[in-house]
Amino acid sequence: MRFAKCSSFTRGGTRRRTSATSSTSPQVVPAKLDPAAVSDAEAARVGLQPVRDWRAFGLQGYPGFIFISNPFLLGSQPFWVTQCLKTYPKKPNVCNLDMHMSPSDTQDIWGKSIHGLSCPPSGKREPKTLLERLRWVTLGYHYNWETKTYSANHYTPFPADLHRLSSQLTAACGFQGFNAEAGILNYYRSDSSLGIHVDESELDHSRPLLSFSFGQSAIFLLGGTCRQDPPTAMYMHSGDVMVMSGQSRLLYHAVPRIVPAPQGQTSLEVESCGLRDNTAMEQVPEQDWAVCSRYIQSSRVNVTVRQVLGLGQGFPATPSRRQETDAGWTNSYHQGPAEVEMKRKRSSSCDSVDTET
Repeated sequence: MRFAKCSSFTRGGTRRRTSATSSTSPQVVPAKLDPAAVSDAEAARVGLQPVRDWRAFGLQGYPGFIFISNPFLLGSQPFWVTQCLKTYPKKPNVCNLDMHMSPSDTQDIWGKSIHGLSCPPSGKREPKTLLERLRWVTLGYHYNWETKTYSANHYTPFPADLHRLSSQLTAACGFQGFNAEAGILNYYRSDSSLGIHVDESELDHSRPLLSFSFGQSAIFLLGGTCRQDPPTAMYMHSGDVMVMSGQSRLLYHAVPRIVPAPQGQTSLEVESCGLRDNTAMEQVPEQDWAVCSRYIQSSRVNVTVRQVLGLGQGFPATPSRRQETDAGWTNSYHQGPAEVEMKRKRSSSCDSVDTET
């Protein structure tokens, strides 16, 4: 786990400088996993290493927060990247482009973007493809960005492969029976950011929140129960997974900056050579990976998975408005929703430091 130096947010959205150096960062501690909960074969079927080989950490003072450093098998990340770019944006799933385009225009985002992302750069300013204009996609129970609620009548089947991945990962972390019911995919360009917020619209907060990162790296801020609490900043690289549970489930967090993947890190280009024989995932066709590879050279995809309802729980007859707090953006369907709008901005608020654990 590598820390970063970043600004924290105070009331009113102003910034206060903090440094996550070795003297101020919370102590990194090993996270306890349950290797017996997931067999090696079950893990491999979703592209994961044996649980005993995972490098999992927690932070002292943040009970329930687990950081897993790339638990994926070599060759499996391209499958998940391709799912995020080609499969999950398909209808009937919902995306930001639906808010100002006709259903026929967003029916085949991948197909309409292949040509633009397959051609070598011409040096001229080209119109962005639909894939490059994608900012978010929702799965399962589709989040209503205006009322900040989920509802029973706005649901499409949750992807079975992502459900299996989430179930295996949460079981290894001690959460048996996790039911992946809603997902939000955020698509970050190099100048995108995600403002400070709390994910509290799910009706059962006893179940964890999962976060998968693919592509370029990001600085992640983990705050406290109040927006003005100084955050801890850390890097998230491709393949890294975070679990927010227990007392950490409702902590404020943000992504202030996307940064290039570090040199020397295993490249997804190398991983595209193929999957291990003991995985049940399909091989990514070369032509598909050429498009995905071009995209992630300057972009990051984040997938968050949530369980919305507890055992035997149902939706209220009249949903109440959830007060998810956000700062530094406007509620705009055209640019992105309140929670996940990628705000374009020029900022020098984050500087890396060389403290690494």
